Amino acid sequence: MRTWQVGDVMTREVETVVADTPYREVVDVLLRRGVSAVPVIDDFRRVLGVVSEADLLHRVERAGEPALRRVFESRRRRGARGKSAAVLAGDLMTAPAITTNPQAALSAAARLMDREQVKRLPVLDDLGRLVGIVSRADLLRVHLRSDAEIREDVVQEVLRRVLAVRDGLVTVEVRHGDVTLAGRLDRRSAVDLAGRLAGQVSGVVRVINAISYDADDTVPDPGQVMPVA
Repeated sequence: MRTWQVGDVMTREVETVVADTPYREVVDVLLRRGVSAVPVIDDFRRVLGVVSEADLLHRVERAGEPALRRVFESRRRRGARGKSAAVLAGDLMTAPAITTNPQAALSAAARLMDREQVKRLPVLDDLGRLVGIVSRADLLRVHLRSDAEIREDVVQEVLRRVLAVRDGLVTVEVRHGDVTLAGRLDRRSAVDLAGRLAGQVSGVVRVINAISYDADDTVPDPGQVMPVA
């Protein structure tokens, strides 16, 4: 069964800046491309950091304020104060960048974004070079698959290829991403596996598993003698 990876949904043409790109040019890049952040790279396309709208706004927030420095200043406030006076991308960026790789599962990328509170991740190859960028919107794109595409994957990949279920034993209906499985199989373990694998198909919102079974092979036979450790 095909599992979607970051490389399947990432944007490959990435607008970038370098460490000595001026503040105004960084702003122009964000506005022109309609993005909220841009990677900062070196000559080998290695990502040094990321400049986001939040990094740029520190300069706007402190415009006209006196340059006061508190005796006891938090690390976050100290960083924000430093960026408010920065004029180059290398001084504005947040580093190190939170990154991922093309082979990462979409679920892993989503958890990383949530944990680090970022909206997009630069994607690096095995040599650490920038090859793309993945956003929250990219991760959600798999849920735009049609019901027909989802049903085809459940039938072909789950039932036929993985479980080797004969045609006609299980029916599959998909409506707005909800998958309903019905029919009958010989073992309960096969029924449970069909439901779990169907839930892993890209675009599936939930699975309603109404398949019945002839024998419950998940319960130990009471007459079976268990070995003594």
